[in-house]
Amino acid sequence: MLLSLLCATFSFSQTKITDAQSQYPVSYATVSFNNGNGLFANDEGEFIFTKKLYPDIDTLYISALGYQDLKIATMNLPTAIQMQTETNALDEVLITAKTDRKFKVEDIKPYLDDDYYHCWLPTVESEIAVYFNNPDEAQKKITKVYFPITLESKDWERRKRSNADKKPFSTLFKVKFYTNQNGYPGQEIIYKTLVVRATEKDGDAVIFDVSDEAIFIPQTGIFVSLQVLGYTDANGKLLSNKKYKEIKSRGGSVVKIPTNFRPLLPFTDKISQNRTYIKRVFVNGNKWTRFEAGSDFQSTLLQSGLNNYGMGLTYNVYKD
Repeated sequence: MLLSLLCATFSFSQTKITDAQSQYPVSYATVSFNNGNGLFANDEGEFIFTKKLYPDIDTLYISALGYQDLKIATMNLPTAIQMQTETNALDEVLITAKTDRKFKVEDIKPYLDDDYYHCWLPTVESEIAVYFNNPDEAQKKITKVYFPITLESKDWERRKRSNADKKPFSTLFKVKFYTNQNGYPGQEIIYKTLVVRATEKDGDAVIFDVSDEAIFIPQTGIFVSLQVLGYTDANGKLLSNKKYKEIKSRGGSVVKIPTNFRPLLPFTDKISQNRTYIKRVFVNGNKWTRFEAGSDFQSTLLQSGLNNYGMGLTYNVYKD
């Protein structure tokens, strides 16, 4: 009986976002509450919103790559929302190349670290981008991205032992590629939503194969970003996890604190330049901040001199 009631509640409160022309789902659309909080739709364009969960929210701001932003009232929220495409949004940054050209493979190794105290705790509102420069005019196509992760031991006392059992998790991330716009992440390069799932079975780094995508490094360099979407089920489908913890302040008001999602992301002090950029997706107008001492972003990592996320790449360098 209880299971039936739960199913009824979730089906009633579920909303689906689709393309107005094709009727295909708009996967992993961003649903902002415009108060520093928000959530994401799943691969089927579905999300759950109820006044019981978010009683103070009267408007949703929905955005997705390639679509016009949408503003919609939460009162009598429809079960279906359609988004209009944004024509020619990415035409100027798309690059193509012949696939039969000769090339050599080069790597930028990731920086790995298993120290829990050197790690960033991802939340649903944070996106981390790393800049990679282009040292010469040779055309370069990215084939793999390496995302360092730190696993947590089930037994804290055994955390320094390599054979210690690790805490399980299954987390979905959105991966984005940006142009360099005056030293900050600019326009998205690829007209496609890319996601990667991380589990404790990935070891020290999640390897994301993008060899089937046409991702070329512009002459001014490229930014690669990682943005947590939430936990998944055993099949990799995004779950409707609770994204915020509610804490009552001394004055009696309720403050929503973003939930931390595993895995931990290790930062490093082994990179001389400040190559890492942070933004809070639902806060500060979705603007990027360089992750460095003296910036608007405060972190204990910066106090320890850990100012970069040590992402790695494999790419083809074409000879002609």
